[in-house]
Amino acid sequence: MKISFLGAARTVTGSCYVVDCELARFAIDCGLHQGNRAIELRNWDENNIYLPESLDFILLTHAHIDHSGLLPRFVAQGFGGPVYATAPTKDLLGIMLEDSARIQETEAKWRSTKKLRAGDPPVEPLYTVEEAQQALAQLQIQEYNQTFEPKPGIRVVYRDAGHILGSAFIEVWIKESGQEQKLVFSGDLGRPNQLLVPNPQTVETADFLFLESTYGGRNHKNETQSRDELAQAVDYSYRRGEKVIIPAFAVERTQELLYSFYLLRQEGRLPADMPVYVDSPLAIKATEIFRRHWDYYDHKTKELVKQGENPLDLPNLRFTLTTDESRAINTSSKPAVVIAGSGMANAGRIKHHLRHNIWKPGASIVFVGFQAVGTPGRRIVEGARSVRLLGDELSVKARIFTIGGFSGHAGQTQILDWLSHFRNPNLQVYLVHGEHSGQKVLAELIREKFDLTVHIPDYLDEYLLEKDGRFELTVRPTLAAPRIDWEYLLEETSTKLTQVQDRVSYLKQMGQTNQVEIRGDILDINAKFTSILSELLFEQKQHNHQE
Repeated sequence: MKISFLGAARTVTGSCYVVDCELARFAIDCGLHQGNRAIELRNWDENNIYLPESLDFILLTHAHIDHSGLLPRFVAQGFGGPVYATAPTKDLLGIMLEDSARIQETEAKWRSTKKLRAGDPPVEPLYTVEEAQQALAQLQIQEYNQTFEPKPGIRVVYRDAGHILGSAFIEVWIKESGQEQKLVFSGDLGRPNQLLVPNPQTVETADFLFLESTYGGRNHKNETQSRDELAQAVDYSYRRGEKVIIPAFAVERTQELLYSFYLLRQEGRLPADMPVYVDSPLAIKATEIFRRHWDYYDHKTKELVKQGENPLDLPNLRFTLTTDESRAINTSSKPAVVIAGSGMANAGRIKHHLRHNIWKPGASIVFVGFQAVGTPGRRIVEGARSVRLLGDELSVKARIFTIGGFSGHAGQTQILDWLSHFRNPNLQVYLVHGEHSGQKVLAELIREKFDLTVHIPDYLDEYLLEKDGRFELTVRPTLAAPRIDWEYLLEETSTKLTQVQDRVSYLKQMGQTNQVEIRGDILDINAKFTSILSELLFEQKQHNHQE
């Protein structure tokens, strides 16, 4: 039996693991790769990495796009089998995959316009709305704690992972050559004592565990004080007449924030005249799905609902669906709370709200989730003095709050606590869905605390899974980490600049209109270099500080 790590290997997006055994070839998750340009190119599968047409079925852990977002592309490339997921996951995917497809189509149309102007062929979207709808038709609902066989000889059970509504970790038993082996895929493990969702279930036996490590290098800061910190942000900006801007993921994080504001209002810590805007059509639809699936809530929240209370509602709650309604938030001079996506501040309406508020000393920017390397959110929480958004370099003057207690992921100690329930001393642990620096810290702690074998797979690594050992085979190393020839690249850039400088006399003889256009192009290039230099200086400062 072989497993291939086709995503979320030493990174936190693109979760996808493909198992090849005698009985079937199947995938656990098929997430979208997100981050820098090189990472996102992995979505296009130009080197037949996924081979979707040969997959018999897919097991989805939950609805987040970094675990599900490539499903329409798999279908477009020939995958025709069933996709198993819980009922809330199925409903959430109904809005999330179509939303993702519209983004893909819009971006392709925009890029095609630029290509056609230059005489180049148009750009195709990663997938279309029609392909997303086709993928949704292949979803099959699977309930928690029920054993099923997607193929004879392969048994599967979904358990509640406590991450978002409907999230699961998956137990898989595979019978091969007369011997049965058990694999456990953690998906994204939830943080205990979250609002809305139950605590993660536990499991005691496995031969191989594929364990998420998003926060493997650290615990959440001030976890028990999260609501107090949120109240501080509200008070800080309300007294100064400014806004509280919260980048938040549409699914789970937004709903937990609404629950928190519900509690703050009960405690008298949310001003009655301070509106709370949910400025995300996707988050608005997701909230309705959360309300509909209240039977998946934790016990305490179920009791509230039975008593007629709605913890996802507020008298001053405002849902803004249209772009005009979104713009109107920033034309108002009154204080407000604005919850908008994306959660890492790298896309969506949140970029506009940050552009209008991040330079204001009285505003608050509240981060309530993981910020991946390379995103604007990561730069801001690490102390950047300026950040580039929508073409502008903006000074960071707002007060920055980083509230770890709202994370949907287990922290380091919580991961270790969950792992402590396993009773098999020969368990082999594979750390996935985490940055390599944090994974190395977690791996050492697991070895010291439990005396277990721990591996940290890289992108495109393959492993033969055997109870008494393993054989590692790393494939396509040049694709996993393509070499960048910086000397050649910078020399080419310098050469082109010299060629332009040599032709300045001709440039001055051109018409005024042409000169203004070229001047604008060069200013854009200079702005790009300023942004790159700012990031390099920031990273150098961080590196020197760590040393």
